[in-house]
Amino acid sequence: MPTFSELSRAAYCPRQLYYARKHDEEEPPASVAEIQQLAARYRELRTADDETLAALPIERSPAGYREALDSLSTRPVWEGLCEPAETDYYVEGKDCAGILHKILAGDPPTPTLISPGEPPDEGVWKPQTVRAVAAAKALAWEREREIPRTLVEYPAVGVVRAVPLTTRRTATYRRVLRTVRAMDGPPPRVNDDRCESCEYRTECGVSTRSLKSLLGL
Repeated sequence: MPTFSELSRAAYCPRQLYYARKHDEEEPPASVAEIQQLAARYRELRTADDETLAALPIERSPAGYREALDSLSTRPVWEGLCEPAETDYYVEGKDCAGILHKILAGDPPTPTLISPGEPPDEGVWKPQTVRAVAAAKALAWEREREIPRTLVEYPAVGVVRAVPLTTRRTATYRRVLRTVRAMDGPPPRVNDDRCESCEYRTECGVSTRSLKSLLGL
């Protein structure tokens, strides 16, 4: 049964998932855990001084970070984010399984995932969309009820985005799920901008030369 993180990786690049599985590499680096821990301190960090915030792995100025948390505190989910009903909750659904970083109490409950990066200008990145749908589907299977959305937290910038389960998002999730289930060897190379930062690019054998180098400049 694939995990949420495997589906997310496959949504980004199925071949990258193949190499990650080959090397049995799924655990995030320690730096990711440090950022995720910020999501348990929103109330405290909202009033923290500049020196405290400057020592943390945040991606905004101290003033900008406090402003972001002030804005977040006006949303109905604020109390739930600060005092979730569950944390680091393992859930196993019909098709996938994984860790929900938080579950917010409510009718229905809301699963929450934490991302160490920054969000796009609107919404969330495609791999995170797939992971969010997987999380909601798994929790819905366990609780035997519909879970209409997942939250994705970006604690490094103090932003939280909602991911409603639309027909289009669910279709993308199911397509990625089929890809992962059918994987019995290395998928085709993508050979595009995604390869530049991929840790498996050498083993994969893609060309990562820049346009400048290709032109001989």
